Amino acid sequence: MTTDQNLASLRPTHSALPVFGAGAAIGVLGGMIGLGGAEFRLPLLIGVFGFAALSAVILNKAMSLVVVLVALPSRLMAVPAADVAARWPVAANLLAGSLLGAWAGASWAVRMRSTTLYKVLAGLMVLMAAALVLTHTATLGTLELPLSAQIPAGVVAGFGIGVVAAIMGVAGGELLIPTIVLLFGEDIKTAGSLSLLVSLPTMLVAFARYSRDGSFAVLGANLRFTATMAAGSIAGAVLGGLLLGVFPDIVLIPLLAVTLLISAVKLARHD
Repeated sequence: MTTDQNLASLRPTHSALPVFGAGAAIGVLGGMIGLGGAEFRLPLLIGVFGFAALSAVILNKAMSLVVVLVALPSRLMAVPAADVAARWPVAANLLAGSLLGAWAGASWAVRMRSTTLYKVLAGLMVLMAAALVLTHTATLGTLELPLSAQIPAGVVAGFGIGVVAAIMGVAGGELLIPTIVLLFGEDIKTAGSLSLLVSLPTMLVAFARYSRDGSFAVLGANLRFTATMAAGSIAGAVLGGLLLGVFPDIVLIPLLAVTLLISAVKLARHD
């Protein structure tokens, strides 16, 4: 994908109210399932606001970074800092792969043709739908791997998650949380806190890689748009958190998974 193609899709003139409202809606969806909702925001940026694939990914990454930074203190308050700190080897293990994966994923994304990137994003949407269903409808145990297998498995899983997070512009919690539970046997709440500690540096690495490419200009041209939608996402996430448990997972999760699958089909057909 060329810089000219990326810059051709800059759209800095959207009015604030619908942008904030869209961000809030995404935040509510994410908040109701305990996630940031970036996987739902990406198809919105492409299908509703008309950004090209790579531009949408970069904007989504910027907003995800803001949401994670805001969520980190409250998440750390939910789980004692000492408990999270005691599990630093888990975060370090995953980061050993995710930082490399984030750099590689961002490098691949900026080199892909638009048509290819749309199809890759569609495939990753299907992956996110599967992870969403698995995390919220199945009882996750632990694989109980020996340490000699657990460490390389963590690096490989981290690399894959870093690639996905960089290409989609998401924090990666949808994949990190079940990975932490399965590989390291942590409970869901602790896994959520650890996932943020892994997500933040992973997103910064992807951001640094994107900043080296001319397509990063889309962020400078849409700072107001990004700030407005990020503010909506944060406000919506707070409301969604208050609604957590109001709608049963047996109804909510299939609806959200179907939404992701429909978005995947539309992205795959996008020119």
